[in-house]
Amino acid sequence: MCQHGTDPELIKQVVKQQFYIIGAVTLNNLLLRKDMCSWSKGMQIRYNVSQLEEWLRDKSLMMCGAKETLEPLIQAAQLLQVKKKTDEDAEAICSMCNSLSTAQIVKVLNLYTPVNEFEERVSVAFIRTIQTRLRDRSETPQLLMDTKVIYPVTFPFNPSSLALETIQIPGSLNLGFLTRV
Repeated sequence: MCQHGTDPELIKQVVKQQFYIIGAVTLNNLLLRKDMCSWSKGMQIRYNVSQLEEWLRDKSLMMCGAKETLEPLIQAAQLLQVKKKTDEDAEAICSMCNSLSTAQIVKVLNLYTPVNEFEERVSVAFIRTIQTRLRDRSETPQLLMDTKVIYPVTFPFNPSSLALETIQIPGSLNLGFLTRV
């Protein structure tokens, strides 16, 4: 887009939209596939997101709002990696996962699959504790993110540095009927 002279403001808007779609589709896959809900997948997602953030920094796009669109995915990946046993863990999860709905948090916890014998499944009691703590949240009960969200596009006005009265219209265009005002 830079090579084609696209306005930097439009580039930021396009990147923000792309990052939203990446985050929404990835989170939806996480919520629908049990094989994606493990500590190691959380680690892989966090690594990939950090690579995307580094790309944003390299391209000076960090302030375009793209990182914020990935926040639910980042929090879901963190949820896969934190301890899930005590009341303190439940409190930490509730405060950390403010971009995820209660339904999404509970779904990830229910789907969590230990990958080795040192990990345990998340207990039903712990999930109930989370539900109780999040009961008063005002939110939509929607589980999946809407992947069809389209952010509004605003086209910035960039005035030309060229004065219109200095433009010469070539005769080969056959626009002799135009008069200069």
